[in-house]
Amino acid sequence: MRKYILRSNLINRNQVDYESQLNPQQLKAVTAGEGPILVIAGAGSGKTRTVIYRVAYLLESGVSPERILLVTFTNKAARDMLHRVELLLSAQAKLPWGGTFHHIGNLILRRYAKLLGYQNNYTIIDREDSKDLIQICLTDLGIETKKNKFPKKDVLLDIISLSVNTQKSISKVIKGKYPFFESLTGQIKKVAVKYQTHKKELNLMDFDDLLSNWKTLLVEHPQVRELYSENFFYILVDEYQDTNKIQGQIIDLLASYHHNLMVVGDDSQSIYSFRGANFVNIIDFPKRYPDAKIYKLERNYRSTPQILYLTNCVIAQNKWQFRKTLRSVKKGKSKPAVVPLRDVNQQAQFVAERILELVDEGKSLSEIAILYRSHYHCLEMQLELTRRGIPFVMRSGLRFFERAHVKDVIAYLKIIANPKDEISWKRVLKLLPGIGNISADKIWKHLLASNDPLKQIQSKDILSILPRKAALEWPKFAENISGLCEPSLTENPGGMIQFVLQKGYEEYLQGKYPDYRERVENLNQISRFARQYSSLQKFLSELALLGTIESEAGTVEERNDAVILSTVHQAKGLEWSVVFIIYLADGYFPSSRSLKSRENVEEERRLLYVATTRAKDELYLCYPITTGRSQWMKIMEPSRFLQELNPDTYEEWVVSEEVKKL
Repeated sequence: MRKYILRSNLINRNQVDYESQLNPQQLKAVTAGEGPILVIAGAGSGKTRTVIYRVAYLLESGVSPERILLVTFTNKAARDMLHRVELLLSAQAKLPWGGTFHHIGNLILRRYAKLLGYQNNYTIIDREDSKDLIQICLTDLGIETKKNKFPKKDVLLDIISLSVNTQKSISKVIKGKYPFFESLTGQIKKVAVKYQTHKKELNLMDFDDLLSNWKTLLVEHPQVRELYSENFFYILVDEYQDTNKIQGQIIDLLASYHHNLMVVGDDSQSIYSFRGANFVNIIDFPKRYPDAKIYKLERNYRSTPQILYLTNCVIAQNKWQFRKTLRSVKKGKSKPAVVPLRDVNQQAQFVAERILELVDEGKSLSEIAILYRSHYHCLEMQLELTRRGIPFVMRSGLRFFERAHVKDVIAYLKIIANPKDEISWKRVLKLLPGIGNISADKIWKHLLASNDPLKQIQSKDILSILPRKAALEWPKFAENISGLCEPSLTENPGGMIQFVLQKGYEEYLQGKYPDYRERVENLNQISRFARQYSSLQKFLSELALLGTIESEAGTVEERNDAVILSTVHQAKGLEWSVVFIIYLADGYFPSSRSLKSRENVEEERRLLYVATTRAKDELYLCYPITTGRSQWMKIMEPSRFLQELNPDTYEEWVVSEEVKKL
């Protein structure tokens, strides 16, 4: 096997002074020779800098740009890296083979698509195009999706996509993530086969095809694999811990000739298994490449020694990892704080009060972040910040009350509180099969004509104006509305939300949304929050206030003087001077679903590692002791991750009952 040997006399050797610009650990990785290399880059250790200098080093060593493949997870990352290489070398350093997996796959498939039965001018379709094509397949197969509660197009696409990216069969994907659709597995398989066949017939590829067809090309056509694996002397993969199974296989195929593969990442930041990321890729790298050199970047440039002491203690409990110890180059004053709070409301009050104190001390709001495991954990926090007039922006997806499932369930409550709420009636009506805008308007006008719309839905004459599909569901719908009107429920808005969920809406979510579990948990959290209100009107008024503030909060770009609220997943790669992590209670962080397996618990622990390493100067770990009120009160245990910590790594704060309020 022929190998490319790095020249010992570097071209323009003095152009980049690697010894002065890199720490010893980075320097060893950057100047490593041939063969497989695994760089374990701890949080804040200069991972991107190491990749950039490695590319520069290879170019200065005489390696031709077209012989280097740099794979990143975003095209922006590739552009930024190569631009910084250009600045280093004061010359053009454009790599023809730099970009995302999908970008590189597309470049290669454009040349060889005919070998797979496609034309080279195939069209890449987006998610909306894919949904349209799925609908065509359903029609061709004669599958009545509403008749047998078949999964919606988004869910079908997620099942097919997860199968491709994890290299698992449709049956295994359904059994593992969508067990309530197991009885429909045969039909779902037919849809998947039809979808793939139809794409090829129409010369279309979706984003998953750019990977699956790329792999097929390399496996089934050895001449193509040999051409590219021989061409790429050096392959570099950034954020390797986030690769899925098929991406890992593709890289192994491309590196099969020279074996000059450098993968860079942090196993302790592998937190995307729900997207199909395969932790095994990085953890088993030395098994697949027994001659691999392993370099660890442990010098941290972000956090204080006290924060890193705690962070190291957090991740030390994981069995499956590459052991490392982050060491700070900074100086710090205080230990992280573990803060037990009476309940979720006092938790929000404490964080808001501490933020105001930090501002008085000279901290900018934009240097403060509040992180949480799941989006619904920030509900009380949003309310408290709003009450105190503290500006905030959301990084965790759509604002809470703009999400469809939240608006759906709240619409049920609104029509009970105000039976003449046309907007909410039409939203609820359109959840029934066969009812669209026109039918909803017709039904609404019929209801409005009566003095009591809630009573009118029970009348038999309304059946004559209903679409056939809706007429079949109407008796159940009318019964549910009647149940919501019971005084015992209207005095318990939390119970009303649970009633809507249990009477069919949870089943609706299962069929419509790939992330239905998160949506159900969102609604469960609103239900718990609502239990503190003895009146439906008071609860809806509070939501209206919050919704108004949310709509005015603005985006991150619009507001530079605001506290950041974010899930930990969204916060990866970012940093703040002060970080509050809230809801650190068992069942919340780690999540209750993760407690079923050790692998999942370890990923949750990695998630906490990511959260704690976002903090530069101050870190607060908060947990409520109770949630809910009176008969609904629930006692919560501190997160098992907090209980695992060495007491020397933190100081416990005692918060007075007299937390300052407005």
